[in-house]
Amino acid sequence: MLTRFDTRRVRWAMWGVLAFGYLLMSFTRVSTAVLAESLTRAFDITATELGLLHSSFFYLYAAMQLPAGLLADRYGPRRVAGAGTFVMGLGAVAFATSNSFFVGFLSRALVGLGGSVIFLAILRFAVTWFRADEYATVTGMTIGVSALGGIVATTPLAVAASVVGWRASMLAVGAFCVVSAVVILLTVRDRPGDSVDEASSELAADGETTSLRADLRSVLGGPDVWVLGVLEFLILGVNFTVVGLWGVPYLVHLYDLSVARASLYVLAGNVGLLVGSPLFGWVADRIGAHTGLVLVSTLTFSVVFATLTALGTPPLVLVGVLFFAAMFVNGGVSLAFTVGRRRHSDEVSGTVSGTINSVGYFGAAVVPAVMGVALDAFWTGKTVDGTPVYSFVGYRVAFGIATVAGVVALACALWIHRTRQPSTGRRA
Repeated sequence: MLTRFDTRRVRWAMWGVLAFGYLLMSFTRVSTAVLAESLTRAFDITATELGLLHSSFFYLYAAMQLPAGLLADRYGPRRVAGAGTFVMGLGAVAFATSNSFFVGFLSRALVGLGGSVIFLAILRFAVTWFRADEYATVTGMTIGVSALGGIVATTPLAVAASVVGWRASMLAVGAFCVVSAVVILLTVRDRPGDSVDEASSELAADGETTSLRADLRSVLGGPDVWVLGVLEFLILGVNFTVVGLWGVPYLVHLYDLSVARASLYVLAGNVGLLVGSPLFGWVADRIGAHTGLVLVSTLTFSVVFATLTALGTPPLVLVGVLFFAAMFVNGGVSLAFTVGRRRHSDEVSGTVSGTINSVGYFGAAVVPAVMGVALDAFWTGKTVDGTPVYSFVGYRVAFGIATVAGVVALACALWIHRTRQPSTGRRA
């Protein structure tokens, strides 16, 4: 018998509350692209240091993914997402008031720590509130929300930063995070029929009857989750670096655009993710070709960055199309979470997603610094308003790194596509 909570309207409303917290996390995650020049001047840092500042979000974020998945499995999305969003708000406020590179680095790491649990809490929420053949759609819509956060962190953030400054903008984000945390704790239920107090205690009791060691062994013992994680490592690492950090400086340096105009092309990339993620999820739930869609997506991704590498400075319209395409197919690559869930039981779904996301976000932590080193190696020796100007060759080398990453990801996708589910013999 359905309870008063177990309705389509209420479950989507609660998803929306959780998704708003994820939007705020996504905004802070990529905000350094538009703020790159402001941060370079404020902290007096090099490209390598800016890459490290950007990456600091991802170090704790990546390290927390497996623990976050375990927490979501045992204590439910309400408390996990609520606490994470609150910590994220504290980090945003600290970042806005930081007066040195070191404090800024630690503050962004704190934002990453808080934000690390939100996506996995939403995926765990989807397991208990949505059917299995709706899971890819919900996952895609959730990732689409992250793209919306990325869109707000482009031209709107550039305008806000020019009017009130980057510090005031980040203070406002911190305040939104705190309010969001309170709403999550007051309104979200972990499963149909739960009251606020019952939800977490039931899940904790369930966790006590399940061996943590057995859960970890079932998830980590086979190669499939690790291969899916490496695939995410490569694609996320490149996209968050190129579109999330170096896209705006690339356009400013090589095309002589303003930051506001350059951010429009980065916005095109985020629109691609906004459209692609729900679309890939919807299609996958209807035709079931999850691994095939992942394979096509990684192939397209490789072609995109091979084109950027070959041309170096293609026409601006083509740059927008390529950024859009790279992020559009990111939605197909994100079907890795659905593939992982289909190959394991629901009881360890958070752990599976956490493992894949953990490996993936280490890519987002490593690749920016690698590309920063490549750019510093080809610094022109010039600065504009205190910001170093990097050469055509430097950006071409960076895109070459992205192309190699795409080819390796394609090999991972091919392996996943050719393997069968151990328990059923069906392709995921």
